[in-house]
Amino acid sequence: MPKATPGVLVQCDPSIKAIINKIDAERNDYIIEDIDDETCVVKESKYKELQERLKEELKDTVKEAEESGSD
Repeated sequence: MPKATPGVLVQCDPSIKAIINKIDAERNDYIIEDIDDETCVVKESKYKELQERLKEELKDTVKEAEESGSD
């Protein structure tokens, strides 16, 4: 019998989606279905964790951009 996994539809910019794909590639634990460059379905139980990891990645990205721009 097929088993359904509850999910959350995530729509975002392609740049954010690339970061989500990078995070998911580490353990393949977040994305249920990769729909297109701006859309995916994420496991409902992992959605909050993914949000936190994405915030951390974005903080790191912004820090790197600020440091390289201050030369």
